[in-house]
Amino acid sequence: MKKTIEEHADRFSDIAADYDDDQSSEEYRACVSLVVEHAAPGPDDVVLDLGTGTGAIALALGPEAKRVVGRDISEGMLEQARTKAAEAGIENVEFGYGEFRAPDYDGEVDVVVSNFAMHHLSDAEKREAIEVVAATGARRFVLGDVMFFGEPDPEEPFYSPEVDDPATVGTLADALTDAGFALTAVESVHDQVGVLVAERAAGEGTEEAVVEDIEE
Repeated sequence: MKKTIEEHADRFSDIAADYDDDQSSEEYRACVSLVVEHAAPGPDDVVLDLGTGTGAIALALGPEAKRVVGRDISEGMLEQARTKAAEAGIENVEFGYGEFRAPDYDGEVDVVVSNFAMHHLSDAEKREAIEVVAATGARRFVLGDVMFFGEPDPEEPFYSPEVDDPATVGTLADALTDAGFALTAVESVHDQVGVLVAERAAGEGTEEAVVEDIEE
């Protein structure tokens, strides 16, 4: 992590009021839609949204799930999420402080999602976070984020070397499979933005087929 958790929290709290307006790129919207689509919770499912921000994913999944638990390190972002939930009348979504490697939630989890947040962690920290996700017992993890499908280009708008530390798709795939997941989908919306879908109990051969697609 290139900045401390406190520095990241303060930075996002400072921009929380304008965050939704600033996240208007086609790639960001596509990523949100894909994460929601692939999460696909049922009416009895509990969803854990890590790095929930202002609640874009959590609030979209609320009407479909039994319960959604949103966790973030920025109180400013969480306040925006709570306000949006109240305005929309969505009552089965809870927002509170939590880190990727310490979500401060030990209840039932069926699906874990995260969008545009994990890229702030170092590769080693991402691996630790994925192990925490696996330990929840969730059957599915959907990760939308800044990630490298090719050679990193710091001139691209989705990568700010000062605060971001994205991983390659291969690095993320290795961490997911090592944690007991199997990749079932890899969606690229930009050379540096994509969505990975990992399942606890994928069909035999699915993992190998998807990894081969990444490496080609």
